[in-house]
Amino acid sequence: MDPAQLDPILSDQLDHTLSQTDFPALGDKYQGKVRDCYVRGPAGETGPERIIVVTDRLSAFDRVIATIPFKGQVLNQIAQYWFDETRQVAPNHVLRVPDPNVMVCHECTPLKAEFVIRSYLTGVTETSIWRAYERGERRFCGHDLPEGMKKNQKLPRAILTPSTKAPQGEHDVSVSRQELLDMGVITAEHFDRAAEIAMALFAFGQARAAERGLILVDTKYEMGLTHHGDILVIDEIHTPDSSRYWYADDYEARLAAGQEPRSLDKEYVRRWLIDEAGYRGEGEPPVLPAEVRVEAARRYIAIYELITGRAFVPDTAEPCARIASNLGLS
Repeated sequence: MDPAQLDPILSDQLDHTLSQTDFPALGDKYQGKVRDCYVRGPAGETGPERIIVVTDRLSAFDRVIATIPFKGQVLNQIAQYWFDETRQVAPNHVLRVPDPNVMVCHECTPLKAEFVIRSYLTGVTETSIWRAYERGERRFCGHDLPEGMKKNQKLPRAILTPSTKAPQGEHDVSVSRQELLDMGVITAEHFDRAAEIAMALFAFGQARAAERGLILVDTKYEMGLTHHGDILVIDEIHTPDSSRYWYADDYEARLAAGQEPRSLDKEYVRRWLIDEAGYRGEGEPPVLPAEVRVEAARRYIAIYELITGRAFVPDTAEPCARIASNLGLS
């Protein structure tokens, strides 16, 4: 979308973001950091449905920081794109997408681990692979790391670094496969199948991103079990919230110069929080200025257009009323 047209729309939307939902008719509600989830229907042949409403809330350091204009629409539609494109790689939970912010899915029991794939030595949080390497650690989640690497350098190969799934407000912890098994939170069979799916999805995602002039740096996947016991990919896939993307064209030059890669993800907000507000996740988060929220929105929209090859068309209708109408609640 033309920036001259987009910027006034983003500014106008600052006071009309989707921060909360309340649709009792959809069933029991679970509120995550970004998504409001509702479960309805009996456990029949296909099982109950999960209605996922992707809000405009932005989380960083495992905390909700602010709302970003149209972020929910962007995330939902990027996830829809990737779920459609990867159906031949791995089965997923999507049934239909009746609204720009809504995805109706199979209800699944989530596996109690997140499957994080990393291909570069990077990150800004204290739990990132780069921070561990900087502290002198040379073994991360069961993987040996070579000496002499520098920040943002490509790893010898993509590695799986799973993490625990912490309750909201607490921090996830990166662990090895064996540590997860020792915790008893997942079986070896489920872990190994989910790991196989995650690696195949990441390889597909990196190849597709490269076609678009992007580097898919790292990402996380969530998997769940249907009531039949099948593993499906759930939640989201290759979105700016679950993934880190860099521009490929100047990556090598910026690495050689010791500069940070140009990114298209919420790393922009994390860096603002650290560099400008001195915030790393402890205590009450600072208020995000309007210009930072607008810039974050621009970046979300830019990555949607780069990845999908489609122009983003924002729906400016009042979101809760529109969602209720599209779901037949009004």
